[in-house]
Amino acid sequence: MTAEAVSRTMVGRTVADVEKQLILETLEHCLGNRTHAAKILGISIRTLRNKLNIYAGKGTEIPAPGEPRNAAY
Repeated sequence: MTAEAVSRTMVGRTVADVEKQLILETLEHCLGNRTHAAKILGISIRTLRNKLNIYAGKGTEIPAPGEPRNAAY
């Protein structure tokens, strides 16, 4: 996807929503490995866990390491 196409998909969305998508897609890319995902995202593992707990509390399915993610974000 080009940078222009990516930016168009973000227009009208909240920063929190874009952040959530980025975190979940990175976690999926890392096959659920939270340490690797946190490193790629440039955040601490604690911050990542806190964000995932918030998402889970709001009903988002967070897969265990190695499990595919089925729920939409």
